[in-house]
Amino acid sequence: MKPDPNKGSHDMFHLQVADGVASVVMDRPPVNAMSDAWIAAFHTLLDGLEAREDWSVLHIRSALKVFAAGADLKEMRERFEAPDGLDRQLAGVRGYQKLFARIEASVRITLAEISGAALGGGFELALACDLRIAAREAKVGLPELRLGLLPGAGGTQRMTWLAGRPIALRLILGAEQVDGAEAERLGLVQWSVPAAELADTAAAVARRYAAVPAHAAEAAKACIAAASNPAVNGFDEEVQQTRGLLRSDKTRELIGAFLAGTNR
Repeated sequence: MKPDPNKGSHDMFHLQVADGVASVVMDRPPVNAMSDAWIAAFHTLLDGLEAREDWSVLHIRSALKVFAAGADLKEMRERFEAPDGLDRQLAGVRGYQKLFARIEASVRITLAEISGAALGGGFELALACDLRIAAREAKVGLPELRLGLLPGAGGTQRMTWLAGRPIALRLILGAEQVDGAEAERLGLVQWSVPAAELADTAAAVARRYAAVPAHAAEAAKACIAAASNPAVNGFDEEVQQTRGLLRSDKTRELIGAFLAGTNR
């Protein structure tokens, strides 16, 4: 996959677009630490991507041995020692929440490729994605309680939604880290493979999902989201989304080809 000539690279991210997949490669040595500048750069990157129509899968991966280790310790120390540190720390938490909520709410399919340690905010980023594939050897977890804190960038919510209350209580209260294979068993990732096979497998997964008609995937994501939203009738949402799909030229073309026997 060649770098996208229309977008260039950010200091902390590299973007490549090919075959309907927008690959965001995190590259902030040594551990992809997250900071206010990191969040701002990610938003800028997403702003550019959302203006484009040549991709349907966002594939987030790392250029480093780790996936992402969470908050930048230098920035954390500065906030902790500042007179207005409490307000600044809470604003930081809101910043993480806003970015991860944006990723979760994307109408495109999102995939996190967890090649190494994904702890704290790094795992909360992965949890905000639709799909997660991890190296079996990778370590994931939300260890914030060891510092007297909690995973406040959505971790308590998304882990509970994904794996259920018992697993969330086990891992969060115990500040427990598990490997990719155990994460798959617990429902925190959908796939785990040996580290040596991860990059090729994740790329194949991304291409497979990019081959799905984007407008249908968007409609399906809306219905799946409705299933966990008590304010929305998911069955009505299915009808509304189906109505929109049946009115689309793309769906009518696909159904016509299927009925004619040329798309089966």
